[in-house]
Parts: sequence; C-alpha cells; structure tokens
Amino acid sequence: MMRQMIIAAGLLAASTGTASAATLDTVKQRGTLICGVSTGFAGFSAPDSQGTFKGLDVDYCRALAAGVLGDPTKVRYVALTAQNRFTALQSGEIDVLYRNSTQTFLRGVTLGLRQGPINFYDGQGFVVKKDLGVKDLKDLKGATVCVAQGTTHEVTLGDYGRANGIDWKPLVFDRVDTMYQTFFGGRCDAMTQDASALAGAVTTAAPNPADYVVLPQTISKEPLGPFTRNGDEVWSDIITWLHYGLVEAEELGVTQANVEEMAKSNTPAVQRLLGTSGDLGSRLGLDNKWLVAAIKAGGNYGEIFERNVGKASPLKLERGLNGLWSKGGLMYAVPFK
Repeated sequence: MMRQMIIAAGLLAASTGTASAATLDTVKQRGTLICGVSTGFAGFSAPDSQGTFKGLDVDYCRALAAGVLGDPTKVRYVALTAQNRFTALQSGEIDVLYRNSTQTFLRGVTLGLRQGPINFYDGQGFVVKKDLGVKDLKDLKGATVCVAQGTTHEVTLGDYGRANGIDWKPLVFDRVDTMYQTFFGGRCDAMTQDASALAGAVTTAAPNPADYVVLPQTISKEPLGPFTRNGDEVWSDIITWLHYGLVEAEELGVTQANVEEMAKSNTPAVQRLLGTSGDLGSRLGLDNKWLVAAIKAGGNYGEIFERNVGKASPLKLERGLNGLWSKGGLMYAVPFK
C-alpha cells in the first residue's frame, strides 16, 4: 500500500509539475539549501557528537550550497527514512535528495523524479558474527536476516533467496537505527544492506567491531546518487554538473588546497572548469566560477571519498569501482565544453 501511495504521489507531481518549476530561484531567495539526507549512515550522512552532519552525501550538499549560494554552511539538513525520502522531495519539503538512494528503472519512471549522476557504486552485502562460521551465503539457509523496509535490499533479498534456494527469514525494520540495535543485540543471524553502509555500521554501532565480518559476496548492483524533481531541468542540470565538476577536478589535479591557484592555469580544460574562460556557469544561472567555490568547500571527488569512506576514514574502503576511469574505476566526467 505504501509503495502504491508513493507512486501515485509521484505521478501526480509529474503531471502537474508542482513545487518543481523554479528550485534555483527558491533556494536563492530563501538563502538556504534544504538537503535531504539519511538519518544516520556513517561515512555518508550522520550527525557527530555536536549534532553536525558529516559524510560523503553531506559534502555534496555543502558543495552545492557553496556553488549556488557562495557559502557551504547555508544548508539545512532534513534526516529522512527509506519510507519518507521520496515523498519529501515530491512535496517540496526538500530541494534535493542526497541519501544513499539506489537508482532503478521503476524509481526513474514512476515517482515523478529525476535520477542524477551516480556518485557511489555499491552492492548489497551481508554482515555476520565471525563465530557463526559463515563463509558463503549458502551457509545462511534458514537464517534470520535483518533488513530495512522500503529499500531495494528488501526486494533483492527475497529475489535472491528464491532464485538460489536459500530460505532465509527476513526481519523487517522501518528504522535503520532500530535494525542496527537488533542485529548487534543478537536477534538476527545476519544483516543486509549496502556493503558500504555495513562497513560503517560495524565501525560505529557494533559493541566490538572485531567480532563481525562483512562477507565478500554482494548480490546486487546498487548505483547510488541524488534525486531531483521532474520538470525542473536547470536545477537538475546543476546537480548533474556539480558531480561531473568534482570528478573532473580530480582528473585535472584541482584540489581544495590549490583550486584558487589552479584558476590561473593556462590549460583550457582547467580554465573552462573553473570559469576563467567561457560562460558555462551563467548558462545554469550561476556565477561562472561556481565550481571554484564548490571545490573549495570540500575538495574534489577523490578528496571527498577518502575523507569520508576511504583509507583516511574509519570505514577504510577501497576506491574500487569508485575510482577514476583512468585508474580502473567507473568515475568518468562528461567534458566541460
């Protein structure tokens, strides 16, 4: 029933274009970006001990605010669950959704929303206690598996079990924090989620992280990225080119520390990216040097990745598929020309 209501709301928004015609103007007039994030995924968006949100998704929100408003701090974060994230965007409660959200066919054509570029390639994995002796997913036959409601993980868990004859027993939760408490409290034999989120959960929520292991197998493709509303092409284009700009910056060696100096470069690709030649920013209704401000807020894509989820973070994830295309990954920026 919940899924039907979400789809119906999305179709209504798509047909009427409500709340989606002038997001850029609204954000500029308001002076604050309202960014939808998760209620607490370590490495992506989670409040620290002072209540300040931090993570990869949060850094995208900061970069966007810097590029559009000239100040990375002019963001109000709205913490959303898997159940209410899309309705919050459809209704205009938030300006953009950056919240570990998988891009799929149905989400792309039924919600009245536009899927932005993928900013993190992931896959659905499983975490278990080491002393359970599980080496392979087939060892989880008959196991109780904690899973979050309203996610692609819930659907994929059932599909994979049926296809492979694994009769696991899902225990479904409407809140991720409750799921973590339940799993680490011992009620489930395993927990399934994006592999990156599982790594964060073990690091931040496990009573003793050394007692747990994230299994090496994944059972799905989970391309994560932002969502905007249909019918607001300029705003959606800004979200798209922000990501490509952060990736292009890494490709060209433009960093948080050197971006202002690099703006003096004689290299044409750098000049276009940083707005010292051409008028690529004004075509989006922004200052031509908007990406200088965005990069200065938190660095290029590689810096954002490493700080939040990479080797410099508690999660210590490999770049893998999220590496640059020139280094064996899938991150590839559309040219700024």
